Amino acid sequence: MIAPSSNTVVEPVTNALLAARNDVSVHFTRIRVTSISLDPADTRQFDQDTFTDAARLLGDARVDVVAWNGTSGSWLGPGRDERLCQAMEQVTGVPATTSTLAMLAALRAFGSRRPGLLTPYTPDVGAAIAAHYAEQGLAVRAARHLGRSTNYDFALITDAELDEAFAGLAAEGCDAVAVVCTNVRAAHLAARWEATHGVPVVDSVAATLWRALDLAGDTTPITGYGALLAGPHPVHPEQRRGTTWPRT
Repeated sequence: MIAPSSNTVVEPVTNALLAARNDVSVHFTRIRVTSISLDPADTRQFDQDTFTDAARLLGDARVDVVAWNGTSGSWLGPGRDERLCQAMEQVTGVPATTSTLAMLAALRAFGSRRPGLLTPYTPDVGAAIAAHYAEQGLAVRAARHLGRSTNYDFALITDAELDEAFAGLAAEGCDAVAVVCTNVRAAHLAARWEATHGVPVVDSVAATLWRALDLAGDTTPITGYGALLAGPHPVHPEQRRGTTWPRT
């Protein structure tokens, strides 16, 4: 997995999700990402060459799947992530995915049509995400954006802030809620939210792991973190955006 340099959530949470598994290992490398905005200086952090260089390093470890464990494609466009996956597959020879493509696949697996967005981002970034979701047939019903732009600070968002935001989205009739950011610690809240509000949760970190395991041919349920990882939620061929790799 490729992670943002200032992210302090994705590695420990991913490893926590896999704590009961002794047959899976996750290996990380990082690219420099410090702030999130629509400013060109920030969007240049996600140039394709940066990712292919990182993917080559992971390829040296003979991994089975490569994943960009960041959500930049949510506001820059899923098509960008699809091209990124093709490039990473070319340099590693293994399937590739991204958090954005994983989340879209998860929302489709839940049959969502009117999701809610819960993000740490500023409203303009949130609006860009909603526009790209609409292009994917997902009409965002409601959104809560917590107004941060420094990536490190996203990890400081509290459970109480997330609880309040999620409850508001559930009350507005969202048929699923996407927690968009791999530096927001929310995977541990998913099961409680689903039990309390009856709304499926698509957490970025959990969804990326779910999709990576699926590409590796592993559909073993992971319990305690909500319906997505507990499955089964098969990813149908038409949902397999972001990889040219054939499933066997």
